[in-house]
Amino acid sequence: MPTISVIVPAYNAEKTILETITSVQQQTFSDFELIVINDGSTDRTLELLNTVNDSRLKVLSYPNGGVSIARNRGISHATGEFIAVLDADDLWSTDKLELQLAALQQHPEAGVAYSWAYYMDEQGTSSQPSEPVYFQGNVYAQLLVNDFVVSCSNCLIRRKAVESVGDFDKEVAGAADWDYWLRLALNWPFVVVPKHQVYYRISSESMQSNVEFMERCNLRVIEKGFQSAPPEMQSLKNHSLANTYRYSAHLYLTRVATTDAAKVAIQKLWMAIRLYPSILRESWTRNLLLKALVIRLISPKWGFQLLQFISKMRESRNTKVQNSAP
Repeated sequence: MPTISVIVPAYNAEKTILETITSVQQQTFSDFELIVINDGSTDRTLELLNTVNDSRLKVLSYPNGGVSIARNRGISHATGEFIAVLDADDLWSTDKLELQLAALQQHPEAGVAYSWAYYMDEQGTSSQPSEPVYFQGNVYAQLLVNDFVVSCSNCLIRRKAVESVGDFDKEVAGAADWDYWLRLALNWPFVVVPKHQVYYRISSESMQSNVEFMERCNLRVIEKGFQSAPPEMQSLKNHSLANTYRYSAHLYLTRVATTDAAKVAIQKLWMAIRLYPSILRESWTRNLLLKALVIRLISPKWGFQLLQFISKMRESRNTKVQNSAP
């Protein structure tokens, strides 16, 4: 039996599936099985998968059930001691499995290893690193406040941990990974690999484009998470809700990007500030407020151009400061 089972749910993924498969094939750790669940694709996904010549690859086709059900179907076929899920448009660095497996072997009490992610554009031509976090051990409180794991493509999970929490919840499909990490964190320590290893593609076709749906899923996950949380963590709920409303504002400004969306974003930010006033101290909150106000007062087109100009001026100033440092 292979050491690791890699699960790839794929629905109409013809644009990215071969690149994703290649990023698995190029792993420095090679003792894995690769299970692709073709989730009722109507494009060339299955045709392209059939061109891959690799004995480790298994392609299983089902009627479309959605990403959570596809992940669950893949896990049900997994035989490895460790399990990793990779979305069909995301990528891994070549040492992702090797380093995460080593971390779990060094910490036999841990159930989950995670790394840091890059936010990659739709074309895969540019990426922005996520903020490094170092949470380890019992991370439930940190996860309640914010999904620092970033992507469902991130973690390597011990099979015993997977078996202890059951399926991905299809009822919160827009935030099923966050819900899954929370359920794991209730009983299993996490360990971090302090390296950016996951390329998380920001796609206009992803569920993140449906902002209200994402928000409803996030709010449901928060409710579930705090129902399971001990009394001493209940005070974190307003902070968690505020982060969710701020994230919705971010999606309105970046995915919808209209004058009306900027108005809604301001409302979401105001909700966040009322719930957790300290969120205004964070630069991301202030930058979102500035962006929303500029778009509302000017126009999306000129507002974005002005903000890009301000951003370039800041980058230029920071570069000059760094270059002038002794």
